[in-house]
Amino acid sequence: MNITNSVNVSVETTCENQIQEITYDGTEIYQPPPTLSETLTRCAARIDFSKTSLDDLKKEDKAIEDDSKDATQFQPSLWPWDSVRNKLNDALTEICVLSDVISIAKDKRYLVLDPVPEEQDDVKPIVQVYSRKKALGQAAQVLLSGAERLRNSHSEQRNRNVTDFHIELLRLRQNWRLKKVSNAIIGDLSYRTAGSKFGMSGTFEVTKAEELADDDSASGSSTGVGNNGLPTQSPKTTSSLRVIVPAELQGVAYIKVITQKDQEDLCTANVNLMGHGPNITQQAGVWQKTLEFAQNVLFCKELFSQLAREAIQLQAPIPHVVIGNQIRATLLPGIQLIISLCHSTTFDSSQPGPINDHDHVLEHSLHQLLREVHHKNSHHPFPHPTSGPLGPSKKRMLAGPKAADRQSLLEMTKSQTILEQIIAQAQHIFMRKRTQYVLDTLARDVKDPQIVSHWNAMNSPTMSCVKINIVTHGYDTINRTSLVIHVKERSLKCICRDGRVMHLSYEPQELRDLILCQINSHQISCLLNLARCMAWTVLSNSNNLGIGKVEPLGNASSCLLASPNSDRMIAVQIRCDPQIDVKVYIARSPRPDFIPSPLVPEKFWENLGGHFKEVRFDKIEGKSFLNKMEFLMAALTSNSI
Repeated sequence: MNITNSVNVSVETTCENQIQEITYDGTEIYQPPPTLSETLTRCAARIDFSKTSLDDLKKEDKAIEDDSKDATQFQPSLWPWDSVRNKLNDALTEICVLSDVISIAKDKRYLVLDPVPEEQDDVKPIVQVYSRKKALGQAAQVLLSGAERLRNSHSEQRNRNVTDFHIELLRLRQNWRLKKVSNAIIGDLSYRTAGSKFGMSGTFEVTKAEELADDDSASGSSTGVGNNGLPTQSPKTTSSLRVIVPAELQGVAYIKVITQKDQEDLCTANVNLMGHGPNITQQAGVWQKTLEFAQNVLFCKELFSQLAREAIQLQAPIPHVVIGNQIRATLLPGIQLIISLCHSTTFDSSQPGPINDHDHVLEHSLHQLLREVHHKNSHHPFPHPTSGPLGPSKKRMLAGPKAADRQSLLEMTKSQTILEQIIAQAQHIFMRKRTQYVLDTLARDVKDPQIVSHWNAMNSPTMSCVKINIVTHGYDTINRTSLVIHVKERSLKCICRDGRVMHLSYEPQELRDLILCQINSHQISCLLNLARCMAWTVLSNSNNLGIGKVEPLGNASSCLLASPNSDRMIAVQIRCDPQIDVKVYIARSPRPDFIPSPLVPEKFWENLGGHFKEVRFDKIEGKSFLNKMEFLMAALTSNSI
C-alpha cells in the first residue's frame, strides 16, 4: 500500500434531526435531539433479559474448563475421587445461586425489575380537534375546486359542440396512417404497406375546420322526441377536423355478383367493406364514415381491377368477356357468372344500402384471396443458399438435389388466380346445390325405401362430401345400402359399399339414374335376406336380367324363391322405368292341371310346377315392398303346411 498517495476520509453523521411534520406550506418541523438520560433509558429498554439463560453461562464455563483441561491434560490425577468432588461442588454452587434468586424474587425488598416506560408527549384534545378540522377543510377545498372545473368543462361543451382539434387529430391518428408534409397533414387509405401494387392514389388531406356557418352556429341543437313523448333538445355533433378525399374515391361502391341461367338470376350477392367490424364512428368522429366509404371505394376498385386483369390473361375454353365495369365468365353450360363494379357518387341515406343482400362466404373468399396476393407481393422466400437467386421457392431450390422431373417442375410453377378460384368455388356451389336438389327430390318422390343424406360439415371450398343411406322402414337391421358422393367442381365421384368407384359428370340426370339403380339393388338384397330369415330357399337371383324388353334406365333385377316345402315358388322382377316398377309371380307344385299322356305317363312329372301367375301386388296389405313380400311368403307358407 502506498502511504504517500493515501487520502484521509472523514465519515461523520448528519447533524439534521428526524423530520417530525411537514406543514401544507412546506415548512419542516424537526424533532429535538434526545438528552443523555433519554438515550440511556432507550438503550436499557432494548436489553432482553430473557435471552440470557443458564445454558449460555454453562457453555462459557465449559469453554473455560476445556481450556484448563488442555493445559493440565498431561498432569495425572492426584486423587481418584477428584472429579466427583468437583461436580458436587458445582452442584452446590448452582443450588446456592438458585436459593438466592428465589429469595430475591420472593422478597421485594431486595430488588424490583420493572420495564422502563417511554415518555409520551402530552397532547391536548383541543389541538387534535383543530388539526382534524383544518385537514377536513383543506380536503373539502380540493373537492370543491375539482367539481368547479368539471362544471365549467360541461358548460363549455354544452355551449360549444366543437371538440378540440388536437384531440380529434389524435383519434384520427389511432385509426389511420398520417404524416406531416411541410405545413399539411397527409393520410393514406391504400393497402401498400400490406403489399398492394394498385396504382390509384389513396391519399387524403386533413385540415382544421373553418368557422361554422351562421345557421350551424345559431342552431346548436336539434329537436328530438324523448321517452315521455315531449320534444327534447339534443346537441348537434360537429367536428373541428375536415377530411378532403379525392374525387375518384368519393361516394359508395360495391361489387355485385350475379349468376344467370337463361337470363334468369339464380343467385345475387354484393361485396363491400361497409357494415362489418366494430363501429367506431361514434367514438372517433364524423370524419370516420367519410374515410370508411373512401377506403371501401378503393378496395372495390382494386379487387375489380385484379379480376379484370386475370380475366383478360386467362385462356379459358369459353373466353371471359370484360366490358366496362362488368366481367362475364362461364361456369357450366348455360350458366354465367357476372361480376360488376357499382360506384355511385351520390348516396341517399333513406335508401337501403347494398349490404342488405350480403354474402359472407363470398366476401370472406375475396378478402382472403386478395390478402394472399398482397402477402406474396411483400413476402418473398429467402434464397437457399444465400448466394442463390431471389424469387424461386424452397421446393424449386431443392428440385435439383432431389432430381425432380419435368412434370414436378411444371406442377410447382402452377398457381391459380383469384378469378380461377372464385369460378371454381362458384362451380362447386352449383354442383352442390344440384346434388342437394336431386337427393331431396328423390327422397320426396320415392317413399319406399327411404333415402337419408348426411352432409359433412367440414368441407373445402371446392369439394363436399355426402353419405347416402338407403333403408326400408322396419327392416333396417336386415340390410342397408350406403354410398359416398364427393361433389367436386364439375364432376361427382361415387364410392359404393362394395368398393366400386364411379365418376359422373355435372348432369343431374346421371346422379338420379345412379340412385334409382342403387334402390333397385337394395330391394333385391333386402328380399333375399328376408327370405332366408323366413326359411325360404333362394333358387336364383340376377342384378342384370337379360330377357324381356330393353329398359330405358339400367337393367332389370330378378330373383326366384321357393317355400320350405318346395311346393310354392315366387318370382320377383324389379325395373327402373323411370320409377321403381315391381312385378311378382307365383307358381304351385304339384300342378293341378297335369294330365298324363302317352309321352309323359309317370305321375312325378306333376312336381315340376305350373305356369307362373302374376299377383296384383298393389292390392296386397303392407306399407312397403318388404312388408308386402313378408305377408305373401307367410300366406304361401301357411297354405303349404
